Amino acid sequence: MIENSTERSGMDFINSFSHSGKPVKDLGRIRRLLAAVGDPQKDLRFVHIAGTNGKGSAAEMFNRVFISAGLKTGCFTSPFIVHYNDRIRINSCDIADSELSRLAQRLSNVLESFPEKDDLSQFEITQTIAFLYFAKQKCDIVVLETGLGGLLDCTNIISSPLLSVIMTIDFDHTAILGNTIAEIAAQKAGIIKPGVPCVLSAYNPQEAVDVVTNTALQLHSRVTIPDTDRLIVKSSGVSGSEFEYKGKSYTLSMGGSHQITNAVSVIEGCELLREQLGLTDKDIALGISEAVLPARVEILCEKPLTILDGAHNPDGIGALARVLSGCSLRCRAIIGMCADKNIDSAVKKLIPFVDEFYTTDGFSERAVSKTELAQKINSLGGKAQTCELPLLQQIKALQTAYPQDITLVCGSLYLAAQIKAFTKGEVKNGNEIRIETGTY
Repeated sequence: MIENSTERSGMDFINSFSHSGKPVKDLGRIRRLLAAVGDPQKDLRFVHIAGTNGKGSAAEMFNRVFISAGLKTGCFTSPFIVHYNDRIRINSCDIADSELSRLAQRLSNVLESFPEKDDLSQFEITQTIAFLYFAKQKCDIVVLETGLGGLLDCTNIISSPLLSVIMTIDFDHTAILGNTIAEIAAQKAGIIKPGVPCVLSAYNPQEAVDVVTNTALQLHSRVTIPDTDRLIVKSSGVSGSEFEYKGKSYTLSMGGSHQITNAVSVIEGCELLREQLGLTDKDIALGISEAVLPARVEILCEKPLTILDGAHNPDGIGALARVLSGCSLRCRAIIGMCADKNIDSAVKKLIPFVDEFYTTDGFSERAVSKTELAQKINSLGGKAQTCELPLLQQIKALQTAYPQDITLVCGSLYLAAQIKAFTKGEVKNGNEIRIETGTY
């Protein structure tokens, strides 16, 4: 009972703030907030990661590499997948409910005299709690993932990270970040700091490359782009990949060839940090092989094959489509998407590889209605109907009716989070998804 009460007090505090807060034009507000709690970020070293897609996977790979090297590693990511605490981790362990509440209370006391209290967002509050936690625990290194964009993202308050990393740049959050690749890239490039090395993911659009490299040149930052001519892919599928990069062998547990692209960016980043952090070839290879993220081509069940993926924009959906294109099995997809996403472009990428879609909603206040989504898919040349069963029952119905096919759940991280909350995780050799909460 005490644990439940503690959890509620911490989350009640966080939930008392709005999702987005008052719009910002600079980083002054988060700077003043962190100053009010003693600037904990100044006692920490960071690897800062931005990008439209791939930043969560890269963050987890860096996290595992640093842990393999014996470093006490903080990791701040968003959004949460299973529960709120998994956004703030040390050595892959979520912050405890009691610690979250203790730090929330400390911050609440400070905010009593903070004039901009009512303007703050949940993200700013959570980031401040994370920095206090990482500093208190004396982390050796913190992997810091941006929330939205980069230039005006509150994570960009850090002054001099050890490394800046920019992953794939594509269209997403266009109402905030811009309507062109160049405009979006300028926001991502905002995390580049004077004299701090930067890694830019391979295969980015040339407009993005130009913006990032020009920004880095002005700031005397060296940009490294992985040399894909020295990449040899040995195998790649839903269960992982094997590849060689610059003559060294690596394995991945995360499915999809796009994870190889993410991995070579991490490898290049680790090479730049090798001396500073004492990283070895073994640390890098082991960390990359151990990195696993929920809802990234996650296999919930092997027989029948059931996959969960949270990709929600055209580039992420495109990566999922490439995974499906390499499978010989037919596929049926339960899909839900948020109304602020580029639904047409995303769905068009999946239609060639999905025999039938089953649309769902209710997983987010921003979810497009399942009827509207089904109509959209049908109008684009796909075959869709609405889900008439609760989610887990619909999954089991497809597993039972089509045991030789892939059952896919996709379209939104919010939908993926709901599935994760309903289940106990992976089921490797059974035809049921076990329930943790919720009912059929």
